[in-house]
Amino acid sequence: MPSIPRPRFTTLCLIAVLVFLYAPLLVLMVNSFNASKYGGHWEGFSWQWYEKLFKDEATIQALMNTLEIGACATMGATAMGTLAAWCLHRYRSPLQRVHLVLTELPLAVPDIWIGVAMQLFFVSVHWELGYGSVIAAHITFCLCYVTALMLGRLQSFDFQIVDAARDLGATNWQVAWRVVLPVLWPGIVASGLLAFILSLDDFVITFFVSGPGAATLPSRVYSMAKTSRSLPVINALSTLLILGTFLIALIGHRLLKPGAKT
Repeated sequence: MPSIPRPRFTTLCLIAVLVFLYAPLLVLMVNSFNASKYGGHWEGFSWQWYEKLFKDEATIQALMNTLEIGACATMGATAMGTLAAWCLHRYRSPLQRVHLVLTELPLAVPDIWIGVAMQLFFVSVHWELGYGSVIAAHITFCLCYVTALMLGRLQSFDFQIVDAARDLGATNWQVAWRVVLPVLWPGIVASGLLAFILSLDDFVITFFVSGPGAATLPSRVYSMAKTSRSLPVINALSTLLILGTFLIALIGHRLLKPGAKT
C-alpha cells in the first residue's frame, strides 16, 4: 500500500509545536554547562554548577524526601488504583457509575483547590502537617491517574482466561497471582511510573499540606529561585530531573503498548 504524503502545513505545525515545547528545555540544559553565572552569554563549558549541586546538603535532603514520598505514594496509589479499576470494570451498577465519576472528578479540579481542601481537611481532623500528610495527599491525586490508566488497560483484558483457570480448579488466589497479575503487570508498572512522576513534580498541593522537615525538591527549587545566584544550580538540577523524567516516561510508554511484556 503506497504511503500517503504528509501535507507540508501539517509538518510545519508539528515542527513549530516541538520547537515551542522543547526549545526552552534545550536552552536550560545548555546553560547548565555554561560557565557564565547568569547565562546571558556563553563563557565556556564547565561542570562547576553540578559540583555545587552535589555539595548542597539542603537540596540533596529535599531530593531524598521527594524520592521517599514518591515511592510511598506510588505503591499506595498503584495498589488502590488497580483494585479500584478492577472493581469499576468488573462490576457494573448505578453505584459504580457514581464511584467512577468521583474517581475522575479530581482530574478536572485545579490543583490549588485540591491543596486548599486537603489542608482544611487535615487541620479539621487534627492531622499534623508533615511527612504523613504529604504522602496521603500524593496518594489521593495519583490514585485518579492510576485508575484511569488501568481502566484503559482492562479494556483489552480477556476475562475468559479467568473462567478457564477456575474451570481447571484454580483458587481465587491462584487466579489473581498466576493469571490476572501477569497480564496486567505492564499496565501496573506503567501506572506506577506515571504516579511517581506526578509525585516527583508536584508543588502546588505539597505547598499546602507539607510541614517542617517535609520539604520536597519542587519546594526547594522554589526557594532557590528567589535568589539569582542559585539559578545556575537550578539549571543543573533541572537537567538531571528532565533526563530522569524522560527515561521514566519512555519506559512507561513502552509498557503501555499493546502486547507489552516485562
